[in-house]
Amino acid sequence: MSVPSLDSDLKPLPARSVVLSLLLGEEPHRMSPAQLVRAGEHFGIPAPTVRVALTRGIATGDLAREGSDYVLGERMLVRMRRQDEAVEDATLPWDGSWEMAVVVVSGRTGPERAALREVLTDARLAELREGVWARPANLRRPPSYDDNPVLACFRATPADDGAVMTGRLWDLDAWCAGGQALLGQLRDTTEPALRLAVAAQIVRHLSTDPLLPLELRPAGWPGAELRSAYAAYREEVRALQR
Repeated sequence: MSVPSLDSDLKPLPARSVVLSLLLGEEPHRMSPAQLVRAGEHFGIPAPTVRVALTRGIATGDLAREGSDYVLGERMLVRMRRQDEAVEDATLPWDGSWEMAVVVVSGRTGPERAALREVLTDARLAELREGVWARPANLRRPPSYDDNPVLACFRATPADDGAVMTGRLWDLDAWCAGGQALLGQLRDTTEPALRLAVAAQIVRHLSTDPLLPLELRPAGWPGAELRSAYAAYREEVRALQR
């Protein structure tokens, strides 16, 4: 598991990232130009800079227009679905079984291997050994990879204790430490632009949460606290539009 590093030299997000963060955090995910300009000014971004970011977002496909409002483009909708899964903790009661995906086709190109790794990582599997991926079967989502022709996919119950397996697959101590540090940083940061930057780091950190069953989460696991802190921050930002 790759854990995002905590940025000790925290900087405000660029205008494009601010606009996308606002739309990703809004419900529904649409805002008027006036709302975006007003929110941008709260984060220290002048109105002309926000308008340039909106124009560029349309050009790159990150944004689209629906009537007079801005909405997320298709590429960002994929990111939104992954973010929503992260911040909502989309888990189910666990029956002890595991998802497994085993690469059974050789001779693939580097880009093909990288693309498959991204698909499996996005599905919150981790690599036990080269070509063998697994995770507890406790997620609400259906597997997004089970029709991939290079994989053999099945459910299994390992002979090893589940906690031993999770320790092999993820660096849980590092994830806990990073989460606790982010909670402290959000609590101690008051400048609006920097608070937004910390909130964005929290979302990135949650995107690497393995979403383990309760039975396998270490003591002090900060996932729920991070989600609560992010939800409170999102309400703080939404209040700007009222």
